[in-house]
Amino acid sequence: MADDTIIAVSTPPGYGGLGIIRLSGPAARRVASRFFKPQSKKTGTLPARSPVLGDIVDARTGERLDEAVLIYFPGPLSTTREDLIEITCHGSPVILEQAVRLGVRSGARHAGPGEFTRRAYLGGRIDIIQAQAVNDLIMARTLEQAKISIRQLGGSLSRMIESVRVRVLEALTLIETAIEFPDEGPGIPPARIGKSLGNAIAALDAMIGSYDLGKTLLEGLTVVITGRPNVGKSTLFNALLEEERAIVTPYPGTTRDFLREPLRIGNSLFTLIDTAGMSTTFHPIEKEGRERGRKLAAEADGVLILIDASRKETAEDVAIIRGLAGKRRIVVLNKSDLRVRVDKDKLKRAAGAVPGLEVSALKGTNIGRLKRLIRKEFVSSLERGGEVVLHLHQKLLLEEIRRGLTEAQRLLDAGFSEEVYAEEVRGVLPSLGRLTGEIKSREVIDRIFSRFCIGK
Repeated sequence: MADDTIIAVSTPPGYGGLGIIRLSGPAARRVASRFFKPQSKKTGTLPARSPVLGDIVDARTGERLDEAVLIYFPGPLSTTREDLIEITCHGSPVILEQAVRLGVRSGARHAGPGEFTRRAYLGGRIDIIQAQAVNDLIMARTLEQAKISIRQLGGSLSRMIESVRVRVLEALTLIETAIEFPDEGPGIPPARIGKSLGNAIAALDAMIGSYDLGKTLLEGLTVVITGRPNVGKSTLFNALLEEERAIVTPYPGTTRDFLREPLRIGNSLFTLIDTAGMSTTFHPIEKEGRERGRKLAAEADGVLILIDASRKETAEDVAIIRGLAGKRRIVVLNKSDLRVRVDKDKLKRAAGAVPGLEVSALKGTNIGRLKRLIRKEFVSSLERGGEVVLHLHQKLLLEEIRRGLTEAQRLLDAGFSEEVYAEEVRGVLPSLGRLTGEIKSREVIDRIFSRFCIGK
């Protein structure tokens, strides 16, 4: 437990009907008593978990600053496992700031970002996954993300990871038993060890496979619109956004840089990017825009390859489709309201199994279908059930654990001795510990809590 007491405003900056100040630490009651005075003379020692009406007072001048309500939560039965006090007053930034100053003058220290939640983690009330879920819940931009975050705050993902740990330890126990007692009875069947490893790997696969959904819920996937000049990229950009965001003209090369806007499709978030046309050009600005567009398309989570269906396809169209092989792509045939002249079979041969759709960005034809297709193709695990991994560092640790267990299973199947694959199984335990925060890394902890707001 910490040996100092912290204070901060827990409500968002700005004006509001109410504002909350939090104190946590061994001296929380003493600090609060110096600037909060109960209105009832009968109130002696602050009662636990009962609201007390009083005034925020400057002890130096005796001046009354505001009327407020204080609730005291004694540790360890508090969110931080320490003595915790919450003072609710009027939501004026001036009042809240001055109340915090009075608290600091009375012996508290101003809290850093996420320090209340950090103390809950260090005190063992929650693990690091639950701590991250607190911030995810605060920052949730969709109801689906909020539902996932509240489940993880309750320990759903932590329990799934713990089930993997149990299976790993079960396999390790079987292996070490076989090593220690090689001559007793029929021995440990390799199939029994393999089953424990296989169950752990299956659970890891489910969590790793959920990251696409997690990323689009938490950050949004990047989707780039690319194609030759004047095929209607900016018109499609505007149609998907349902607003006139990009300038549209009948002249090729209008877009020389790129535009980036958020797009929500159902519960999924995307960053939609309109790029300059992919063409051979000698103009230095157009050339730079083209190179930026290629780089963005190469790094995107998904690409919409736009083709003008009212004109004969060109070698550039085919080259763009083939040049993005390996990316998640949708071939979009635009200007379907005009006579279709493009050779669909030729484009299909170039694209292979890549899905395609005819639209009219100008008329709005099939734009709703395109949105649904984007959601389906670029968020592969969208309709799955079970837990969802929201953070990249969690996914990377899960992949590291999976590699170790997969290698152990390979060695087992290949007939190597127990001593050989036991090392692989033992090797994943530190990664499991880092994942839940049982093994504490100062660098990781600092990085996670630096993203929190002050007061939480």
